[in-house]
Amino acid sequence: MTVYRIGAGPGDPDLITVKAVKILKEAEVVLYDSLANDVLLDYAPDDAERIYVGKRAGEHYRKQPEINELLVEQGKKYDKVVRLKGGDPFIFGRGGEEELALLKEGIDVEFVSGINSAIGSATGIGLPLTHRAIATSLTLVTGHEDPQKTEKQVNWDYTADTIVVFMGVGLLKKYVPKILKYKSPDTPVAVIENGTLPNQKVITGTLANITEKQIKPPALVIIGEVVNIYLECEELRSKFE
Repeated sequence: MTVYRIGAGPGDPDLITVKAVKILKEAEVVLYDSLANDVLLDYAPDDAERIYVGKRAGEHYRKQPEINELLVEQGKKYDKVVRLKGGDPFIFGRGGEEELALLKEGIDVEFVSGINSAIGSATGIGLPLTHRAIATSLTLVTGHEDPQKTEKQVNWDYTADTIVVFMGVGLLKKYVPKILKYKSPDTPVAVIENGTLPNQKVITGTLANITEKQIKPPALVIIGEVVNIYLECEELRSKFE
């Protein structure tokens, strides 16, 4: 009995890995969440059970402990279980929590990397997260920490050239003032809504005005001078039209 923890990628179903597709085609049951494109479920056999476990900012169909219990239950019932999760299993994907829960019950776990939303969404619009001249460091940070923590780890005292915030749209007004303690108000910001999908939307601004923009989750927030590279490239690209 094995549970395969598969990264479904940033949203575009074409960005799933070949290895992930091979495993999905042999799955007996697939547990999937809202950020995993439903199209990917078509790779699973017709008789494979499909179980929706939800999870989107503010809308948890099942809480994480419930998902852990369900994975253990299915892992003991079937030989090949797939847990299909948006992005990559280990980049704010709760992969470590689910791995521990399964191994403690004697159930083996195998992981298949997925393109996480930071790389997939940024690359998809031509925004380089690093650049030799202006950005040689990169920080990935979550906008939502475990609410049960007695002490928060995200202090926003980051000196990285580029900061990418996952799941932070709902808290923009809260964390931007904290970042402004370390970054200039003129620091450019790009927000990518529904990255890599047909309804993708890119919103740009600065730390001084980004909270005034109309932004809806799911979205990725990118802070740093690399955003200006993207804007310059977009201006040059417009001349091709």
